Amino acid sequence: MNATYDELLKLAIAGDAKAFQKLFLEFQEQLKSYLYRLLTDFDEAEDISQESYLKAFSNLSSFQKKSSLKTWVFTIATNLAYDLLRHRKRWTVDIKSKGKELAMSNPSVWERIQTVKNTSEEEAFEIRDHINHCFTCMAKTLPIERQIAMILRDIYDFQVKDISLILQKSIDITKHLLQDARKTMTSIFDDRCALIQKQGVCNQCSELNGAFNPKQDLQIQLNQIDFVKGSKKYNREELYEMRLKLVKTINPLNGKGANLQDILMKTDRLAFGEINSF
Repeated sequence: MNATYDELLKLAIAGDAKAFQKLFLEFQEQLKSYLYRLLTDFDEAEDISQESYLKAFSNLSSFQKKSSLKTWVFTIATNLAYDLLRHRKRWTVDIKSKGKELAMSNPSVWERIQTVKNTSEEEAFEIRDHINHCFTCMAKTLPIERQIAMILRDIYDFQVKDISLILQKSIDITKHLLQDARKTMTSIFDDRCALIQKQGVCNQCSELNGAFNPKQDLQIQLNQIDFVKGSKKYNREELYEMRLKLVKTINPLNGKGANLQDILMKTDRLAFGEINSF
């Protein structure tokens, strides 16, 4: 007979490592995905996930059950990620343009991108994955607390009260952070995204599709994306919600295009000066 959550938690608090591991595995993949969206680095996401696991288990005696174990572990992980992010510059909305310029001007960078594309098993450029990639990049233009609030609520469906615990903010302040983040993201996409705005300056999804999939019908790919079809019909807030529906279906850690999107992310980070090489 399988143990219940409460039974496993009681065993874990008493020091049962297997019980804690079983509870942790329920949200481990989501935690790593969340950390990657914050840090945009596979290794850092993995490292902080493991550090959160160890720190949580060693401090289970201090868990007061004011939230779920998941929320408590996400709090630990968020604090660890915050310690890294606070020393880094906030990204600018032209981050994708900077990455594109570097890839086009530096043959060695473009060769690295092509190598990943051509040698990774089942690697492919998918417009849907790149829209998710772009969402992550634009989210990193927000102040850290707004970014965290938006990602937890809009992508991982955390309740506002749980986000307020993670951020150690009042519910009212958390709501303000979330509303401001959504407003800013909606404005960014409205101004920049060529998929929903003919005058948008960013057309990278289409350009990369042509570079990596020259025989693929771009329009067919675009027509499969709801918010592209609805861009003339819906207002910008509704388009944001439609974009979220797509983003929520994608785990940036796996899928056909994960390695390719990661090398493109590294290119952006290199162009922005966040890393010195890859």
